[in-house]
Amino acid sequence: MKGAEAIIKALEAEGVKIIFGYPGGAMLPFYDALYDSDLIHILTRHEQAAAHAADGFARASGEAGVCVSTSGPGATNLVTGIATAYADSSPVIALTGQVPTKLIGNDAFQEIDALGLFMPITKHNFQIKKPEEIPETFRAAFEIATTGRPGPVHIDIPKDVQEGEIDIEKHPIPAKVDLPGYKPKTVGHPLQIKKAAKLIAEAEKPVILAGGGVIISGASEELLRLAELVKIPVCTTLMGKGCFPEDHPLALGMVGMHGTKAANYAVTECDVLIAIGCRFSDRVTGDIRYFAPEAKIIHIDIDPAEIGKNVRADIPIVGDAKNVLRDLLAAIIALEIKNKDAWLERVYELKKISTPMMDFDDKPIKPQRFVKDLMEVLNEIDPLLKNTIITTDVGQNQMWMAHFFKTKMPRSFLASGGLGTMGFGFPAAIGAKVAKPYANVISITGDGGFLMNSQELATIREYDIPVVICIFDNRTLGMVYQWQNLYYGQRQSEVHLGESPDFVKLAESYGVKADRITSPDEIKEKLKEAILSNEPYLLDIVIDPAEALPMVPPGGRLTNIIQPIRVEPKIKKAEFDEIKKIREMATVKEF
Repeated sequence: MKGAEAIIKALEAEGVKIIFGYPGGAMLPFYDALYDSDLIHILTRHEQAAAHAADGFARASGEAGVCVSTSGPGATNLVTGIATAYADSSPVIALTGQVPTKLIGNDAFQEIDALGLFMPITKHNFQIKKPEEIPETFRAAFEIATTGRPGPVHIDIPKDVQEGEIDIEKHPIPAKVDLPGYKPKTVGHPLQIKKAAKLIAEAEKPVILAGGGVIISGASEELLRLAELVKIPVCTTLMGKGCFPEDHPLALGMVGMHGTKAANYAVTECDVLIAIGCRFSDRVTGDIRYFAPEAKIIHIDIDPAEIGKNVRADIPIVGDAKNVLRDLLAAIIALEIKNKDAWLERVYELKKISTPMMDFDDKPIKPQRFVKDLMEVLNEIDPLLKNTIITTDVGQNQMWMAHFFKTKMPRSFLASGGLGTMGFGFPAAIGAKVAKPYANVISITGDGGFLMNSQELATIREYDIPVVICIFDNRTLGMVYQWQNLYYGQRQSEVHLGESPDFVKLAESYGVKADRITSPDEIKEKLKEAILSNEPYLLDIVIDPAEALPMVPPGGRLTNIIQPIRVEPKIKKAEFDEIKKIREMATVKEF
């Protein structure tokens, strides 16, 4: 069989049913073999969207997502999406075509050093030199991507390797592969677990900080049991959102720069911090000198490189969160647990005084009001939110949702955390809907982020993928505007997006149903219609451009939460006549 056919067989052996991609010259043999296969290929309109869709698929399902591109610019267009997956530990297999092996290094047409390009943004990458290497390489790639701390793996495949012959009986797809030096530690050290259990049982003011590792390991049930057994309040990182039901009395919401007052103050005041599957990024900690200053810190993570990297760990535990929490629970049950009533009283008071106002009737619409109505509509349609997935883009839209929207289930809130990639939300929603076809998938995006991948309207129409897109339309790069107001003397530079396009007409031009919401009393009705339509649907929500979020200054203390400065965005742009005049002057000088 041809190498390209062996690639198909290798993907099928891994249980892959759906891939996202964009063809080109160096991948033509693969796409020819794909024609006769049962694999479903979704043709996105840009390679970056293919990577984000594969990432969304992986986050929603827990399985590896697969994206495909040709060589050269096809491969470079994947980079941002793969870097996004890498930053958030998402298992994505990226396949890139490459020029024939004899031309590698000759600056051939559409040649790029794909190995060098993807090396710093993947868990591992391969370049296949012979067709016989295909079965083992693919088995190794999926093993690496989905075990330990998950992450993307890149496979570069020269065209002649795809065209070459392979005897699949002599070179079968192995059930297991030996990966020297790759032995992820999944079980925590018993002595460290015993120490942690004792510290937790004796704590007077403990707090759990749960990150994305809880979701990845499937440890939400164990986390809930630990919190309820010891009566420990739980806050999350952005990536951990959904690992603990946010309507639970012990839930504090998100911690950090855009965290809740209850979460930020509780972390600052606690005497024991149990960090599970998080990496203590700067957006979580603020000024490290004042992060949990009175606390002993227990840090549980499967990646030993993360422990002690940013924040000291008094009791480090390397292992899979689910395994460690299971053993930790067993150890705590045997101990006497100190009463936590006084601490819980303090925490409940913090929650009470920091409850945000959301029921605004203003025009333009306040984003808080939209989030409130969205929650009410979804709770009516899906009371436990078991079949609801929210994806966000990056910017104010992401933080409004992270701050105000209460998640109840893991893998139900998908956002770009580590890299903060604008344009992620919409294509990620496509991948999530493909992974979970019976879920209500809603993409919350800003107008800026949506415009970065708006061409994927063609994809959802072509494949009839019923994603609901909600655009927070303020014609402003809202987060940049907010920072400029706070830290750059209200000098709003290049944040106005202009009035083009009309998002409703744009969607309709692709054959996608669309509507505009300009008044709070329209939100519920139009949301319900869009979600229940079971069709691709876009809602353009005209929101207040001057609305912003409270935040902790970069590098500040978590308790130093400042209120935004409310200033109507100013339009500052050059007209084309001005551009022409400048160029005319430059031409005169040159000649």
